[in-house]
Amino acid sequence: MPVSAPEVVRSEVTVPMTSFIQPYHSHYFSGRTDRPHFRQRDYSFPGLPELMPLTRLFLDTCVADCSDDYRYLFTLLGSELAGNAIRHSRSGLPGGFYDLQVRRSAQGMHLTCRDQGSTASIRAGQFSPDPNGLNPEVEAGRGLAMIDALATAWGDNGLPELRTVWFFLARDLDDNPWSQL
Repeated sequence: MPVSAPEVVRSEVTVPMTSFIQPYHSHYFSGRTDRPHFRQRDYSFPGLPELMPLTRLFLDTCVADCSDDYRYLFTLLGSELAGNAIRHSRSGLPGGFYDLQVRRSAQGMHLTCRDQGSTASIRAGQFSPDPNGLNPEVEAGRGLAMIDALATAWGDNGLPELRTVWFFLARDLDDNPWSQL
């Protein structure tokens, strides 16, 4: 009877935030409104799906002084861009990373996600959302469809080798489809 290799038991490990975040950037992840008056924040994230909570905390902290609905929507849409960078680009490969840049204005927030380019041979040109992406029966393809439906404006640079995707979310959500949900 062949002997099988012992099963490796994986356990969770707690890693201090200082392993990923330098002290001078710690306020980016505080979740507090003590430094809300910034013009721009940039941060480079390792392309690890396990670190998405850190990405969400960064996004949420950037809009900590906004309404709960705005915070939720901005964080949701930003998480979709980050998740797409991890799943659909070289950013999700070992050693990969993606950059988020948040710019604030009186009108709203502008988020840019730069990844390390496509792992597949995607033709150059603009991304387009899956036309069936908002169908609750579909298992994938919701990210860009949600951004298309809920962001005030969005676009990308059309370069699959080094993709940059952005969206703008106006502070006033009155005319946003989110308000009708």
